[in-house]
Amino acid sequence: MMIKKLINKVNEYLEDGLRSLLGRLTPDRRVILIVIMLITFSGLSIFMTFSSIYNLGKDRGEKMKVDHIERLQFELKKMRHKTDSLKQLNNFQYDRE
Repeated sequence: MMIKKLINKVNEYLEDGLRSLLGRLTPDRRVILIVIMLITFSGLSIFMTFSSIYNLGKDRGEKMKVDHIERLQFELKKMRHKTDSLKQLNNFQYDRE
């Protein structure tokens, strides 16, 4: 509860400070300030988007290594499954002469 009160006090302090700064501006200057902020932040957003897309395929980081699945491991698992099967244990082969 104490942290919540502290956060509310800081929020009110910042809100009062902004209101006092922006309250001095005329309505025309407020509109100009809003348009300038809109253009600035949208320009930064577009720049960050295009720069991240442009740098997506660059060799700055380590390239991802792709290895093919080895057939030997699959064959070993298959052979192990055949030898460990219960069916194999119960299928006795007696040599009759």
